[in-house]
Formats: sequence, C-alpha cells, structure tokens
Amino acid sequence: MAVPGWDIKIKKGLAVPEPDPDLDAMRVKNMSFDPMAVAVDWLDAYRAGDIEAILELHAEDAVVHCGCAGGQTITGREALRAYWVDHLRKYPAGTLDDLNPWRNDGTIISYLTSAGVMSALLAFDAAGRIKELDCSPSH
Repeated sequence: MAVPGWDIKIKKGLAVPEPDPDLDAMRVKNMSFDPMAVAVDWLDAYRAGDIEAILELHAEDAVVHCGCAGGQTITGREALRAYWVDHLRKYPAGTLDDLNPWRNDGTIISYLTSAGVMSALLAFDAAGRIKELDCSPSH
C-alpha cells in the first residue's frame, strides 16, 4: 500500500526526506513501554541468575535501596554489579508472588526467596529501564 504523497514524489524524481535526528530522539523519549512486563523480565533474569540481563534492565544512573541485612543504597555500575553478584548468591529468587502497577509508570513485584517473600518497587526512566529499585522483605 502506498503512502499518500510518497508515490508522487517518487514518480516525479523528488528526493525522499532524510530522517530527522531530533524528531527520532523525541520519539524515543516518548516511546511507551509496559512497566509490568519489564518487572517480569527483571524477575526472570533474577531467577535465571543472569547478571548481564539484570544490569541491562537498569539505567546507567540506577539507584538500588535494599532493605535486606540492615539496608543499603547502591549506586554506580560496578557497585550494582557487585551487589547483584552477592544478592544472587544469598537470596536466589523463586516464583512470582504478586504484581501490581504503581503510580504512573512503576511496578510493585513480590517474589519468593530463600529468606521469604520480598517486595520490590521498580521505577523506570523514559526508555523503560529501571532507574530506582527499592526492595525489602514483605510484611
């Protein structure tokens, strides 16, 4: 199916416009994503022990607030990697317990671990990557 106007430009030998990088960047910023699907992807990567997939789901400037073992805040890519290596060993994830939307583009996910049921609040950036994760034992 022809796009209205394009077939005329092609027949007349007119140049087809080049993509506008500013417009493309704006589209990426406004790209929608499914926060609940990202949360499930995160839990799947966690359950699989896939550190690379977990890190890929986090934004470069992600912050993790962990309520396990007295609480800690993790920032920076290398600290995040170290946190997950340790966390995967100490608290391997089991099955999904609950999943709910939070605010506009966030998710609350609960899952089983060796320490019991944990809850994680995931907040996302515009690209759908985790910008903040706040996890703690469910009460």
